[in-house]
Amino acid sequence: MNYAAIGPIVSFLPPRVETNEQLAQEFPDWDVDLIARKTGILQRHIADPDVCSSDLGVAAAQRLFQRYEIDPASIDFLLFCTQTPDYPLPTTACLMQERLGLRRSAGALDFNLGCSGFVYGLALADGLIRVGVKRILLITAETYSRFIDRADRSLRTIFGDGAAATLIDASEQQSLSAFQFGTDGTGADTLLVTAGGCRPAADAHQPRHRKRWTSELYMDGPSLMNFTVGAIPQLVENILKDARLDVEQIRYFLMHQATLKMLEQLQQRLEVPQEKIPIVLADCGNTVSSTIPILIERMRADERLYPGVTNLLIGFGVGWSWAGCVWRETWESK
Repeated sequence: MNYAAIGPIVSFLPPRVETNEQLAQEFPDWDVDLIARKTGILQRHIADPDVCSSDLGVAAAQRLFQRYEIDPASIDFLLFCTQTPDYPLPTTACLMQERLGLRRSAGALDFNLGCSGFVYGLALADGLIRVGVKRILLITAETYSRFIDRADRSLRTIFGDGAAATLIDASEQQSLSAFQFGTDGTGADTLLVTAGGCRPAADAHQPRHRKRWTSELYMDGPSLMNFTVGAIPQLVENILKDARLDVEQIRYFLMHQATLKMLEQLQQRLEVPQEKIPIVLADCGNTVSSTIPILIERMRADERLYPGVTNLLIGFGVGWSWAGCVWRETWESK
């Protein structure tokens, strides 16, 4: 039996940077220092108007191929996680197959998940490998900035655009285990975009509370916070029980990088030391499905992750959707 193993990860952030100082100049009435203390975010990368999620994802994958001398023809399957596809159809992963030079016998599919998407992608990859697929390219990419009005203080200060490409290989050694998932569609009205779909506007979900800004994206932060601090401790408990592990055996809780305040609330609820929940969002913001792979990439670069370290991977957010698993690092940088 073969299992999925996380190999090298390379991220790509668009070159245009939007800092809090720039926002303060544009909107002098915004208290950006207070916002930064709550979010932990000092700047975000924003894609140009003609740049799509697929462009960011292709750039990340090309960097991955070049940096680690990976032959595109060796990829058996492309998984693309995004909530901002190029078109309603065709599948964006099919377009990326051609642009990346993957062979025509490779599989390719999109899946529409946000902040829990990376963990879901790992589970999908593990399932594919267990039925015979050898090498998978998991790309996460998002351009939430498309949905955000320039005057929207609640969203513009949080979300950044970005992508990550993760190579997943078949291994006889099981390093991903105890996958747990959760879904609660009653929370769909707390983070949503209703424009651009097929459902008539008169029949579409409505924001849970009054919209304060004209952004297509609506977010009810307090409800998302309540959902997260309620669901994630139970998720962690279920994962540890399934894996027969104690909290003390977990080196890091690698969480979706939502905001500083959200992660601090989780740290308090889980009653674990601060250093066990690393935070790396100050210079890139909340990049949705790419936050966890960006976190892993940076912690590997800092040599905080090395073979044998046991961690939990935890994603949560839009949907409401959440997912987690145990991950033992096995990849060694060359």
